[in-house]
Amino acid sequence: MSSNDQTRRSFIKSTALAGVTISGPNLLLGQAKGANSRLRVGVMGLSRGKGHIKAFLDVPNCEIAYLCDVDRDRLASGDNTMSGKQEVEPKKVSDFRRILDDPNIDALSIAAPSFWHTPAAVMACRAGKHVFVEKPGSHDAYEAKRIVEVAEETGMQVQMGTQRRSYSGMIEGIQKIREGVIGKPLYARCWYYNQRPSIGKGKITDPPPELDWIMWQGPVPEQAYKDNLVHYNWHWHWMYGGGELANNGVHSMDLARWALGVDLPKRVTCSGGRYHHDDDQETPDTTYAVYDFGDVGLSFDGSSCHRRKPEDGRFVTVYGEGGKVDFSTAAYTVYDLDGKELEKNVDPPSDVPHFTNFASAIRDGEVLNQPIKSGQRSALLCHYGNMAFRTNGSVDVDPETGDLVDHPEAMKLWGRPRYREGWEF
Repeated sequence: MSSNDQTRRSFIKSTALAGVTISGPNLLLGQAKGANSRLRVGVMGLSRGKGHIKAFLDVPNCEIAYLCDVDRDRLASGDNTMSGKQEVEPKKVSDFRRILDDPNIDALSIAAPSFWHTPAAVMACRAGKHVFVEKPGSHDAYEAKRIVEVAEETGMQVQMGTQRRSYSGMIEGIQKIREGVIGKPLYARCWYYNQRPSIGKGKITDPPPELDWIMWQGPVPEQAYKDNLVHYNWHWHWMYGGGELANNGVHSMDLARWALGVDLPKRVTCSGGRYHHDDDQETPDTTYAVYDFGDVGLSFDGSSCHRRKPEDGRFVTVYGEGGKVDFSTAAYTVYDLDGKELEKNVDPPSDVPHFTNFASAIRDGEVLNQPIKSGQRSALLCHYGNMAFRTNGSVDVDPETGDLVDHPEAMKLWGRPRYREGWEF
């Protein structure tokens, strides 16, 4: 490696850790808190939320003041994650609104199920709290637009948890593409393979005593408790989740969209099905979605119940006029048109820079690496794909507004028909 390459790599690493972004326009910044002030955060949802806890504990001058979960066992488990890690013991609550009521709290970190993302974020912004929200940040296209509107209206900092926007290897790889390492980028392919078992056929029964089932549902119209839904299989039911596209596709397609330098597509097609198991899952286990942006395109190929070994489906591959870049989940490799490896990055992943960037945006106005407006452009790709899949296989989009073009059947899926009384926004 040349000294110039070493200098450049050091620079990109430092800008990644400092939160400098190359992802384009950002939301207007809210009022800065002050570079030396203590940031007090509440964490909502303590499965993925444990990752939030661990990352915030590594953010300088940050206090986790509240832990929140509607499941007593998970609340206790989250508390164990904190054990001995902080001088001040966090308060434990089952209703996140108690966090919003506290005037000393600066931010809400949302790791609850995705049907909670926009309602909780909207409430937090209106309560004057900054928000870190997990992907996809919205349940549907209506929520994708609404969360951005409220963030802009309130001026709060809202960062989405597509954390690769803050990985040093990802930032460096995108910069390489911007500098022309593969010429003009033309197309990106995204993959997700897993081997998920059947979720079975659930029975209607009483919820377990440790779970506040009413609060778990929150904004969703009330349903009877089914014993194969909580805590993960809600992903595969349209009322609660968006299938694998919204669950994992949002990560790879966000990176692909970033690499291609595009926002919203003109046309989306999506096909697939539930092929592997006869069970309660409503969303497909096999998905192929294609996105046409006019002069470039991208695709997502998902296989949730078969790893397709020994195939080597990359996380994301970006093809250009002069070669390609393979992105793993944290690093990249560049190849020329003959398949010769030109260079690579093997930096390990870490969530801490993304949370540090969020804290720095609140404290001193640093630009967010994944502001919610950018994050929801990627989430909309998932929502368009699901609307296409659930109707006639394709939707046309106005790339300027993000609205669908002449598709009344898909528009019926644009948003939730209704929210539970008292949770409308």
